[in-house]
Amino acid sequence: MVRTTTVDTETAQRLVLDAADALFYERGVQSVGMDAIRAASGVSLKRLYQLFPSKDKLIEAYLDRRDALWKSMLAEHVEAATDPRARILAVFDFLYDWFQQRDYRGCAFINSFGELGSVSPRVAELALEHKEGFRLALVELAAEAGAGDPEQLADHLILLSEGAITRSAISGSSAPAVRAREAATMILDASLKG
Repeated sequence: MVRTTTVDTETAQRLVLDAADALFYERGVQSVGMDAIRAASGVSLKRLYQLFPSKDKLIEAYLDRRDALWKSMLAEHVEAATDPRARILAVFDFLYDWFQQRDYRGCAFINSFGELGSVSPRVAELALEHKEGFRLALVELAAEAGAGDPEQLADHLILLSEGAITRSAISGSSAPAVRAREAATMILDASLKG
């Protein structure tokens, strides 16, 4: 365990968020207390509360960090493809790779919403913002691909993506990404000209 009495604020925040990310994602946000975060991060409880005045603030920071990471990983896959249609299908390739990660436990936003959405308006808002951000990215990809109705195509693709995310988390298999990609291909064949 690293003691952080002499480390700067940025390092202490990183240690706390690293610990929170691992524990919240693995065990859920409700079952992990601040003392467990303290023990895993090596940051004193006093310093932890100076950095994050409440567990709610730490959960928000965890979700903000997860959102940035997810967007970065998705963009890496999509930007590697040059053809507009291939860029859409790269979303499902990203999902496949994500589902293959050893620690994959589904979507942190769906998980957190399931635990706290009815009692934490902020968690519900962050989950909605994350999902809407993904949908808007799909709308943009659909428009670039020449879809007659990018919003409708994006709505179909988001349902495939979200279903694959949930199914993979429950089944422990990456196969839902393959099936979702196959379905997306059929939808693209029907929706796009050329």
